[in-house]
Amino acid sequence: MIERLQISYLRNLTQVNLSSAACNVIIGANGSGKTSLLEAIFLLSRGKSFRHHQPKRYIQHHQNTVTVHAKLNDASTLAIQKQADATTVLRLNQTTVYNQSILTEQLPTLLIDPSTMDMLEQGSASRRQLLDWLVFHMKQGFHPQWVAYQRLLKQRNSLLKKTRHLTQVQLAELKSWDKGLSNHAALIHHYRERIFAEWQPYFAQSVAQLLPSYAEQLSLSYNAGYDTSIALDVQLNERLDQDLQLGYTRIGNHRADIHVHWRSDDSVEMSDKQSETTLEAEIHNKRPVLKEQAANVLSRGEKKLLITALRLSQLPLLLNTPKTDEASSNNLQPRNTPVVLLDDITAELDDRAITILLSTLSQLPCQVFMTSLTDDIVPLVLELWSEPNMFHVKQGQVFFDP
Repeated sequence: MIERLQISYLRNLTQVNLSSAACNVIIGANGSGKTSLLEAIFLLSRGKSFRHHQPKRYIQHHQNTVTVHAKLNDASTLAIQKQADATTVLRLNQTTVYNQSILTEQLPTLLIDPSTMDMLEQGSASRRQLLDWLVFHMKQGFHPQWVAYQRLLKQRNSLLKKTRHLTQVQLAELKSWDKGLSNHAALIHHYRERIFAEWQPYFAQSVAQLLPSYAEQLSLSYNAGYDTSIALDVQLNERLDQDLQLGYTRIGNHRADIHVHWRSDDSVEMSDKQSETTLEAEIHNKRPVLKEQAANVLSRGEKKLLITALRLSQLPLLLNTPKTDEASSNNLQPRNTPVVLLDDITAELDDRAITILLSTLSQLPCQVFMTSLTDDIVPLVLELWSEPNMFHVKQGQVFFDP
């Protein structure tokens, strides 16, 4: 859990130094800098902003760097410094480290903000990242496999873009990469599949809370991005001509996706003859109708609740699963406290959904930072948390409200 947060030159936040509690409410007008506080925490944890990927877009004007430093409740310290050209310096306990994943593991962050509310309609990347966030924090062996896979995929795509006709040397090199991709892909799929299976019941519980009327109709499915019954390198070889024409690799872990399905309440009555041939019809005398993706059925407000259920369901799974060192399954390690970032949720969710969301979070061992345009949410926060911290932000200045 973050005890103290320091921010220098992030957007309109020139110098910020604040102490934080288990729950932190940040109130301010649009453009005041309240979302930038969440952005700083996200930057420290993930090494990138959730608003812009280019550092020059969030480094304060006339400054060369942005710095975020945090002291955690176990006395450890984390820091990141970004330059306009994306040069990055990372530190853990005052020692320079060279992989962002080290800080990410120390400071798990879960973001719920307006930009994530279109996840169901966007491409597969955001939904795939949702699963990979869980896998990263729950399976230590996942990240090295993912990094190696991405490196080989980048090399393969670079070659595919260069030419449509491979030399014998290039073909041999490509087949070597494909074999490596296949080996990494099998392990990545194994990790994803296991965590996805564990995630399912938690998602069902969240849907039952947030969308009780649809609890029996909504379900999750995981698509691996390729036919897992056949080695990936075999499939890549079969599709090589098409990949050369397109200039990129069409199948693999990088095309994995999470789908939310809708099962309709509607049913079609079956004739006596049909009923005699179907066991399910003998029992129910009706055939359920499977509809399309849930995104095509639900209203915009219901989609927001569904996406909230997807994200909220991840926390109890993460916190209820012991963290182990895979070199020794008996070596249990303390779980790092997740930090939940809620940006302007009062503008996206109704009162009932906000109550369920915050009530659930208040019962979990996690730290919460939430922003709001007004103090309307304060009474509910005071009811759920014993000693929350309140801050007001005005023109980049952060004021503690005792």
